[in-house]
Amino acid sequence: LGIHALLIVTLTLSPATATAWSENDAIGEAAYPPLWDLAPENLLDFPVKDNKIVINAWDYQQRLGMYKILLNFSSKYFATFGSQNFGNILWGLPLQHGWQFHTGRLADPSNVTSCGYEDGDLLCISVRSWWACMNYYLSALPFLGAVEAGLFGQLQYEIELLPPEEQRADFCYSVADCRSRIPKLMDDWKAYFEVNNFFFLSAMSPATFSSFQLDDALHYLWKAHVASIAYALPKFHDSLKYLPDTEANFGEDWANGVDFIAATYFSTDFLTTNKFQAFLPQRMLVDRDVLPSISDFSPQQNRVLLSLRSLHKANQLTG
Repeated sequence: LGIHALLIVTLTLSPATATAWSENDAIGEAAYPPLWDLAPENLLDFPVKDNKIVINAWDYQQRLGMYKILLNFSSKYFATFGSQNFGNILWGLPLQHGWQFHTGRLADPSNVTSCGYEDGDLLCISVRSWWACMNYYLSALPFLGAVEAGLFGQLQYEIELLPPEEQRADFCYSVADCRSRIPKLMDDWKAYFEVNNFFFLSAMSPATFSSFQLDDALHYLWKAHVASIAYALPKFHDSLKYLPDTEANFGEDWANGVDFIAATYFSTDFLTTNKFQAFLPQRMLVDRDVLPSISDFSPQQNRVLLSLRSLHKANQLTG
């Protein structure tokens, strides 16, 4: 199974199947998450109310802003791994979030509301979206873990995330709230930021942050990433009912596949993540889609979807 996972990564990034990317290619606007330039980039870009910075994590632009701020404040750790902060391994999180938004996966799949649709509130993130709920634990938790780790320094205000209209009990909304409810997850994300800071401070200069230390950083990042998915998967299993079976299967296949990709210490920097995401489906799957013969998907996209499906089935069969 480990070899199968490596095969998925090799397939998606091999010269034979991937468009050659360079930093020049990456400068293009399409390589960034949608609306990246408009997302908040400082904590005080969010409103302050009752001595708290208030963030609506159910608004695409504001959730994206949380990622942007994380990238800005952690850029010093990755100064030797490419210009424009492209070597920062946190890029995988906002790029995945942008892919979810671009492909309609954050909209209300039940169609009860207009949340996430162009003829409604396009920037709205629906709490009925399985993808959106899973992503909450890969956006709010890293952000609050970074707050607790001191990435932003001594803050003048506490930070509070707004709850969604439904399922409020399924989420936590502040450092203290998340610490009391899910201390292990907070420990994992806090550890990622603390280890980066340790390497940075113990080095003579940022230039000595080495590839060996990058492997350690990837270890802590993927450990927290996998733990977030493992915690959220059973919590939001019922949300899969709103999706076509093909899309629901893909979601579970993808969550399963992440475990194996994590084991390879896959580097989630800007360039590598962009290459990888070119092979993910660029729309929601529907009932008529049959693998590996989805006509409007590339051969590589069909192969990756089939590989993820096979890997998940094999993993279930072997326990």
